[in-house]
Amino acid sequence: MKNLPLPLLLIVGCLIIVFFVVRGSERYDLLIRNARIVDGTGAPAVRGNIAVRDGRIVAVGEVTGSAETEIDAGGAVAAPGFIDVHTHSENIARLPGAENFVRMGVTTIVTGNCGGSRTDIAKFFADVDEADCAINVATLVGHNSVREKAMRGSFDRPPSAGELEEMKALVDQGMKDGAVGLSTGLIYLPGSFAKPEEIIELAKVASAHGGIYVSHMRAETVKIFDALSELLRIAREAKIRAEVSHLKLSGPSAWGRANEVLAMLDKARAEGLSITHDAYAYTASSTGLAQLIPDKAREGTDKDFRDRLADPQKKAEIIAGMQEMRERQGRSDYTYAVIARFGPDPSLNGKTIPQAAMLKRGSDSLEDQIELIFDIQRRGGASGVFHGMSEPDLQAFLRHPATMIASDGGPRSGKSSGDVPHPRSYGNNARVLGRYVRELKILPLEEAVRRMTSLPAKTFQLKDRGTLRPGAFADIVIFDPAKVNDPATYDDPHHMAEGFSDIIVNGDVVLRAGALSGNRPGGPLRFTPQPAVP
Repeated sequence: MKNLPLPLLLIVGCLIIVFFVVRGSERYDLLIRNARIVDGTGAPAVRGNIAVRDGRIVAVGEVTGSAETEIDAGGAVAAPGFIDVHTHSENIARLPGAENFVRMGVTTIVTGNCGGSRTDIAKFFADVDEADCAINVATLVGHNSVREKAMRGSFDRPPSAGELEEMKALVDQGMKDGAVGLSTGLIYLPGSFAKPEEIIELAKVASAHGGIYVSHMRAETVKIFDALSELLRIAREAKIRAEVSHLKLSGPSAWGRANEVLAMLDKARAEGLSITHDAYAYTASSTGLAQLIPDKAREGTDKDFRDRLADPQKKAEIIAGMQEMRERQGRSDYTYAVIARFGPDPSLNGKTIPQAAMLKRGSDSLEDQIELIFDIQRRGGASGVFHGMSEPDLQAFLRHPATMIASDGGPRSGKSSGDVPHPRSYGNNARVLGRYVRELKILPLEEAVRRMTSLPAKTFQLKDRGTLRPGAFADIVIFDPAKVNDPATYDDPHHMAEGFSDIIVNGDVVLRAGALSGNRPGGPLRFTPQPAVP
């Protein structure tokens, strides 16, 4: 440029100045400055800014300009909003603020798991849309729900040809209406009576739309290898991607075999199957206390169950079945089971079965524990927390690169109604980042974020979610990894996660400097039907 005439030099100089002035005056809806950017891919964190316009990220890195809303992250981590692929949130329209999810960084949930969902997916999404949810909501079609609707009360049998066609039609319509796939809960009625052939036929329907098969398998005890074989058979014959829900080993007799389970899954992947799994960061599970009673004893109506207990021979058979279940798990009684919520008598909430038996029956003998379980079931049932897993197994599952982080929880307000639920609905993601990343160093921060973001987005084909890149939806979480904490405990669970300062969903700020903004920019995530993945 030194050889250019002075007038031309001045013109070029002015153009350069104008370029930088225009570039520096770029205007955005939202600009996050001074962030430690963890983009969700597993790549090392970098310092930089994130610019958002019209609900999407438009620039990441050395971004200049200004915005209507600016957030100075002050060196805190900015990551994609977390995606929780295993929730039970069919009631999200009644708690659309989903504060417990928001405060642990979750911006997208998948509900309809374990075989339970609304059967009218279009109506479910309409309700979510009308409720103005704070977060994004996707759903699966639940096998138990469609089986119950099609078979109308008689379940301990294969479906008739007509009933199977009705079930297939419900799955097909659900997929057309935007469901991401099919779920099963094969320890729950009525799905526990279903044969693999029935599930394969339904999974083929989901596969034709490019959906996924997600399963709470038939066993998580010493029989887990049989259950895994069934899942792999379904994936293979239906030509469908498959997901193992809340991967675990339940009961002392199964502990210590995590590496065998993972080796079996790795072998299936090496053979060409697309298999993933999710896990939560706790050694206790949660479900209904009814699961302590054999399925056949509970088939039919509540009156059928009471009539069986009134028959001495049938009652003895039920008790023998409960003994077989305990022995298979390596347990001598029900000390591991805690009553979470029993509506008819809240005084039992938070107590173990032996403690509750002592309170109500004056004895904590095994016989009295069983009688208490029967009485609770006669009176409508209860939910429970089950301390059934080992920490070494949990850590082995968390280390595996195909394991996503999922809560198995639902929306919570933070207020107690006398119940003592599992703390995972409040603290799961925070617990991973605090205990397993910061304290125990089981996972690097970037890898933990990948398991909560791009891996679930890819697995469930949630387009333009799960990474911080230009063009992606602006679902963003800002947190201080040194302060992330999960104060929710088993004894005192109703506490929100800590350490998350700002949450952005679809470009709108939902949480700002730790305070809820009142914005609810989430809503339905309808899956776009597409050809099955080869």
